[in-house]
Amino acid sequence: MESGRSLRDYLALAGKGMMMGAADAVPGVSGGTIAFMTGIYEELIHSLKQCGPEAVKVLLTKGVAAAWQHINGTFLLTLLLGILFSLLTIARVVLFWLAEYPELLWSFFFGLIAASVWSVCRHIDHWDSNRLTAFLVGTISAYLITSISPTSIEATPLFIFLSGMVAICAMILPGISGSFILLLLGMYAPILMAIKNIELLTLTLFAAGCVMGLLSFSRVLSWMFSSFKATTLALLGGFMLGSLNKVWPWKYTTAYTINRHGDQVPLVQENISPFSFETMTGQPSFLLYAVGLMLVGAGLVLIIEQVGRRSEV
Repeated sequence: MESGRSLRDYLALAGKGMMMGAADAVPGVSGGTIAFMTGIYEELIHSLKQCGPEAVKVLLTKGVAAAWQHINGTFLLTLLLGILFSLLTIARVVLFWLAEYPELLWSFFFGLIAASVWSVCRHIDHWDSNRLTAFLVGTISAYLITSISPTSIEATPLFIFLSGMVAICAMILPGISGSFILLLLGMYAPILMAIKNIELLTLTLFAAGCVMGLLSFSRVLSWMFSSFKATTLALLGGFMLGSLNKVWPWKYTTAYTINRHGDQVPLVQENISPFSFETMTGQPSFLLYAVGLMLVGAGLVLIIEQVGRRSEV
């Protein structure tokens, strides 16, 4: 798949990868959402789909250059480098904001995702019963998934590998957060700490699971886009709408757990109003700042939309 991109285009692509990595670092926000908003989602899914047995056949028969072009290698490598750079640098910032100012962080992403629902659905030319049903199924499914209470399972090598397979499938779906899936599996903190501390064994097992998940799930998504594009968009828009349940800024913790460092961290939380939040927790709701950040997040969607449209021209 020939992209015909210039150096400037690839720098912009790396920037989109960095935004995807920043989103994937937060449990509740999907890197797939950013990919869709910036106009690279379908190319990403198609390129991932190409990384299969056909690519090996091209490599053996036509050489490295042909195989690299077959998988759109420069596109994937540039995007991956942007994602990795973001994860390695922004993971610390995300942990700080989640610990110190969670209401403000969630507010920003709430606005971003709410506006992203419009961003996805605007690509649907008209609505019929099938598309509406897909939208409702996506909304209900995401809401139910984000309502599940996290669990705690020992981080064995096999489970780390399987967590990578499951989480990466969610990461490339707009609206379904791979980080939140890791949180449900009890693997979010171990993986994020492995990134911070560069624990090579854990990261290698997790990456292997991600590769396996990508190679399989990308084919399903590619088929869905090629055969039922509008219905697939409706489903993804529903996923994003339902995921707002997870990123609601004001939460009341009803159960805690102890992490491996002996720190008390929230385990089960309920969404409450900002006014009840101050009464129930004794903490400020930062309501005005939160609303402002929601608007900033929504505005950012409009900016990214414009960038994506120019990239498609």
